[in-house]
Amino acid sequence: MTRFGYTLMTEQNGPKDLVRYAVSAEHQGFDFEVSSDHFSPWLASQGHAPNAWAVLGAVAQVTERVDLYTYVTCPTMRYHPVIVAQQAATVQILADGRFTLGLGSGENLNEHVIGKGWPAVGQRHEMLREAIEIIRALFRGGLVDWRGNYYQVDSARLWDLPDVPVGIGVASSGKKSVDKFATLADHLIAVEPDGDLVSTWHSVRQGSGIAGGGRVVGQIPICWDPDRDTAIRRAHDQFRWFGGGWNVNADLPTTAGFAGATRFVRPEDVANSIPCGPDFDAIVDAVRAYWEAGFSDIALVQIGGESQDLFLKEAAEPLLAALRTAAKDGSSND
Repeated sequence: MTRFGYTLMTEQNGPKDLVRYAVSAEHQGFDFEVSSDHFSPWLASQGHAPNAWAVLGAVAQVTERVDLYTYVTCPTMRYHPVIVAQQAATVQILADGRFTLGLGSGENLNEHVIGKGWPAVGQRHEMLREAIEIIRALFRGGLVDWRGNYYQVDSARLWDLPDVPVGIGVASSGKKSVDKFATLADHLIAVEPDGDLVSTWHSVRQGSGIAGGGRVVGQIPICWDPDRDTAIRRAHDQFRWFGGGWNVNADLPTTAGFAGATRFVRPEDVANSIPCGPDFDAIVDAVRAYWEAGFSDIALVQIGGESQDLFLKEAAEPLLAALRTAAKDGSSND
């Protein structure tokens, strides 16, 4: 069964609002909630970047049913992997087993702030692989000492381990990253509805003797609004960075860089790539590509911090009903 999630977009809301929206999203029937983990918004017009882990701790206490994900945390520069392991174990305890640690190789936008430069993508993947190995070791309990190519760990131990082990999802975008991470992670996280990527993930895991392919988690931006023109203006103002693709987005260091890179993106360009306005059918058609590609979990990003209350009050419940009906009908036709 396809599950549908709500994105706690830390770039477009402050911490108290995010916690409030998390409660509302659970009440409206979302299956899970994912939180971005950024030090900076993509564009200055978004205007926020609270600490994701503090927010998730609060959300874990005020929700009861929804699963929680980081989508995604970079455990290589801004955070040492030892600290990520401690944070994840703590949130899992607070969430009573509802948390999954989503990991990725990061973006320059968030990691450059510690002043250590921005490695090339190959090195970032090697750093992520080593970080996951450290996190896994700590999740097993006991003292961990590590001397690797990128990290050192000296007699580290997680003193509070959850009863339910923390699952790990890893963001991957191509065969090389799938080959590197499919046997280290439990779940695949991907930003595009690429059926070949999903098939490769399952094949690599099966070839290594791993039972089950885990969940395949994706995310799609939408901009629901009763007025389509208002939705297009808001999506262009706050989400035009999305069209650059991750090869570009991973390397730009500042909000000014994203503003400059997207200065020629037109509102109609955004409207052609992101469903905007009140039409549920248009949103369902955009999301459909994900479940048809084999995604089990699809998180919606409602664009615009100021639009969340109206979206959750008026659109969330009927939209979820439309999505679930379409996904069920699609599965029955396979």
